[in-house]
Amino acid sequence: MRIIYCTDVHGAFERLKDLLYDTIADIYIIAGDIIDIPFYNMESAIRYHELQTYFHGIQRQMEREDLVVEDFVDELLELPTSTEEIQEAGTKFQQYTIRARRVMQQKYKVLENLFSLKTQATIYALPGNYDMDFKFTSLHERDLHMQWYQFGDLKIAGYGGADIFTAGIPERYVVPYRAGIGVDDRKNEMYKFFKAVKPNIIVAHQPAHGIHDWLSPIGPSGSPALRTYCENNPVLLCCTGHIHSSWGFKEYEGTVYINPSPFGDVTTVSGDVSEGGFFYLVDVEDQKVNSVTLKKIFHGRVHDIAEYTHGKKGWVERIIDQHRYDARKRNENVDMKVEKYSHIPEIELFNEIKNFFRMFQTGETEQRVDRLEEVVKRLEPKIENLAMDVVGSVNVGLSQPSSDIDVVLYLRCDHDCPDDVNDCASNRNAEKMIRDALEDEYNFEIIDCVNLNEVEKGIRQKNYESEVTQRFVAYRSICRPINYRVIAPVEDLLNEDIEFRKELEGSIRSYFQIFVATTKHVNSFTKYENRLKTIGIHLPDAIRDKIRMYLQQKEMKEE
Repeated sequence: MRIIYCTDVHGAFERLKDLLYDTIADIYIIAGDIIDIPFYNMESAIRYHELQTYFHGIQRQMEREDLVVEDFVDELLELPTSTEEIQEAGTKFQQYTIRARRVMQQKYKVLENLFSLKTQATIYALPGNYDMDFKFTSLHERDLHMQWYQFGDLKIAGYGGADIFTAGIPERYVVPYRAGIGVDDRKNEMYKFFKAVKPNIIVAHQPAHGIHDWLSPIGPSGSPALRTYCENNPVLLCCTGHIHSSWGFKEYEGTVYINPSPFGDVTTVSGDVSEGGFFYLVDVEDQKVNSVTLKKIFHGRVHDIAEYTHGKKGWVERIIDQHRYDARKRNENVDMKVEKYSHIPEIELFNEIKNFFRMFQTGETEQRVDRLEEVVKRLEPKIENLAMDVVGSVNVGLSQPSSDIDVVLYLRCDHDCPDDVNDCASNRNAEKMIRDALEDEYNFEIIDCVNLNEVEKGIRQKNYESEVTQRFVAYRSICRPINYRVIAPVEDLLNEDIEFRKELEGSIRSYFQIFVATTKHVNSFTKYENRLKTIGIHLPDAIRDKIRMYLQQKEMKEE
């Protein structure tokens, strides 16, 4: 069973959508600080924060800090001694609080609509200190706070919130945190809940004391009760967040602790923006954590950063993407530095249509992607640097049992590949191994083979006429990767010069047309539409217009 865990989303809903579209797992756990501000504009958030601060000051003066600020304001406005200034500010504060609740509920409804489309997986959510209690939202059926769920032979339970006041978030609606430092275990709400439930997997927003909880200049800031429980009970996995800078993987006393934070971009105390996109993929089987992979999704690409597996003397860390790993340790941005760009119109249009279809991705598609990933991983000892780009129905997410699998193969050959991929010995060898591994399970076809050594050479030499580099750019603009960790360094090199990439995209229109013809797009779109109709989804006029526009562009270029 595979679990994808991310935390501290901080409003990065588009990135969350990419995560659901571009990854495959049995369980997704979206935990802690899912929203960023309880309004749709920063001006309202700032004004609400100012009013909060104003009334917190009055609370301290009147020694009424036993109340949440919203209840205090309600009482204050009932006093006949309240000044006109207090009455005006209090009324505005009440109005902002009501609006904040409505906006937060609307945002969670958007998320629930997004989650509901991922029908092939189970999705759980946990509130953080930026969130309201999910039992009052559209996410209530996915809520992990003080809830537990049985999934196969595993029991997953959670405890949300954090031992901190979050400025700008209505206190009245947040999850009360009764598990922090200074709370005796016997009276600790979280400890008593876990003791009663006995979960195998724990999800908590605030980390365990001494593990992924270092907060400068305070020091350890986690929950002693969580640490105590995990050390004295058979907990396989403890997933936390909250402390953005104290991320990582750690195994202690038989429990694996992970904090990938943050998933959303966050503003640091210095005012800089620190990029997010980090999450963990955890493989659990027979009540044992087999492997953990730190990943990062950014600009629609999923990068493998580091992998943790069992060795002879314990867990072994393998760094996959040294550049991104080192940048993460230094808290430096990498992908934010890549210049944003737009593809040529044909590619932009195709990707818009593809992303719509992927919203309704079939289980058959996920099985095929999973199978191809498994085959490539199994062949790694025999074929180093093997990867693929998938086209056709698997790419758009609407595969059926009778569908073909068409792929572009990526290899590293020390020689120039012939024009005909069938004449390439490396390609023939790889194809035979893949077919043997698939055991004739699918109708599998390699439509192209790309030598990554030649692609790198073309990029470094800024060779605009390199056909293999042009093909690489074409496929990377529209396809779905298998074993992207092999492809990523080459695409990173390409993205160092966006002008060069743009120029190549401008010259690949002919290859794009060949690609379209090869995968029989004209008939495919009708086929995909019919598949959606069978599950009760009718193609919106806007998408149908985009398909018509896309096909008309194709026909115009063929005239």
